[in-house]
Amino acid sequence: MNRTTLSLIAGTTALAAVTGFAVLSAPDPTAADDGVEAAAAQLPVERTSLLCPTPSTSDLAETTYTSFTPVTKGAEGEGTAELRSAAKGRSAAADAKDGEGDGEKDGDGEEPAEDGEEAAAGEKAADGEKGEKAEKPVLEPKEPGKPVVADVSGGEAPALVGTAEGRLAPGWTVQQTTEVAAGTGRGLQGVNCAAPDTEFWFPGASTATERTDYVHLTNPDDSAAVVDIEIHGKDGALETEAGEGITVQPHSAEPVLLSTLTDEEQTDVTVHVVVRSGRVGAAVQALDDTLGGDWLTASADPAGSLVLPGIPEDATAVRLVAFTPGGVDADLKVQLASPSGLITPAGNETVHVKGGMTTAVDLGDVTRGEAGSLVLTPTGRSVPVVAAVRVLRGKGDDQESAFVPAARPVGLRATAVGNTAEGSTLAVTAPEGAAKIKVTASAGSEGGTPASETYTIKAGTTQHIEAPVPDGVKGTYALTIEPESDGTPVYASRTLSADDDGLPAFTVQVLPDDRGLVAVPKAEEDLSVLQR
Repeated sequence: MNRTTLSLIAGTTALAAVTGFAVLSAPDPTAADDGVEAAAAQLPVERTSLLCPTPSTSDLAETTYTSFTPVTKGAEGEGTAELRSAAKGRSAAADAKDGEGDGEKDGDGEEPAEDGEEAAAGEKAADGEKGEKAEKPVLEPKEPGKPVVADVSGGEAPALVGTAEGRLAPGWTVQQTTEVAAGTGRGLQGVNCAAPDTEFWFPGASTATERTDYVHLTNPDDSAAVVDIEIHGKDGALETEAGEGITVQPHSAEPVLLSTLTDEEQTDVTVHVVVRSGRVGAAVQALDDTLGGDWLTASADPAGSLVLPGIPEDATAVRLVAFTPGGVDADLKVQLASPSGLITPAGNETVHVKGGMTTAVDLGDVTRGEAGSLVLTPTGRSVPVVAAVRVLRGKGDDQESAFVPAARPVGLRATAVGNTAEGSTLAVTAPEGAAKIKVTASAGSEGGTPASETYTIKAGTTQHIEAPVPDGVKGTYALTIEPESDGTPVYASRTLSADDDGLPAFTVQVLPDDRGLVAVPKAEEDLSVLQR
């Protein structure tokens, strides 16, 4: 039989590069040494989609959106990006083509638009039958390497959907930061706008009386999404009939108040969001009557070992919430990666997590004045778990809360945006071995010159890095983190802080790989072995 060279895999991976949905993997560092040609190249993605939840319903809310695309080698040519209301999320081209069938008439009984009329038709279609002009995007970046900022006031700001293509797609990152002056959830609330997905885990949510927790669901697509929300408490799954089969209409957002899904009040629960059809963005807005509030983003996928990076040095209380999805119990060793190395908290050396039940443990002021990261590893058999910590800062009536979920590794590069000359701190940890990282500060949104510094992270430690500041910076700026040590996983988070009349307002975002690069096999792979 003749050997046949197939290129189907090349087409598949090319599609992944276009959509931005692909598995990222670092190149094999030994391949070049062995004289063997690398099996895959790291190429920039050509399209990235992001979703931002509705920021706040408070009239006192002040929200800032910051967009940034790192300069990426190989990402050349043209590029577009925009962030707009989810309700206006359809492109002009898609709207203009509504109703086009066999080339006779469109949905309004008119002749189909000619090519030159497409943009005008799109402007009208976005606002339905009234034919009003489409709203302008909230953000419309024009070039990589420079942050773009937009501000919105009040409680009417909608959920946003965004798409970046071409040279603006690789690593496109958007930060949503909201300041609420008073009331439930007052303080600083921050979240990285995220890609749509089909499953999310949120350990650390609550149905307690003093908490108002919403699961925000955003659908970016042209068809409805159907979602199930499961809630798991200290004794197992809670009855949540209203959480089954929630329909999220096309180009819309649906905030779901957890307390309306169950009659049981529990301080700590794990929320599992499963999408039956379609895809959504999901995040939990956790608001407390007296302790402020923040966004709880999804934990890393269930795994035997987890890292929760960036617990602030002045944390006054840390509460660990863990959950194992299966019916098997998990026993975890608890360690803090401090600036000097891995230490075991006295009295909390291990935690036992019963299968299918949410377990919460108060770790107190576990950092004891030194910033750290929580490292969870199995004491014996490895059982997949998810986890997050709730962190408090301040005392008495001046306390503020934030969350640090288990994080995915930085990978090839992570990006943090919305940084300011004061109040921005990076936490980087390397639990498994020493690592070297390069941190680059971009130009500011209103001016400045980029600056880079290299740091060495000792094995088992967390280094709190006062973020480098661009020379002559004006406005906000972005930070990129690039590991330079092959094979050693690095985890990171960024903390934004602000002192508001004695209130230590803060928010923490973990920093996984920014999905700017995708591993693409060579264009023609010899797959004849698959024909045997």
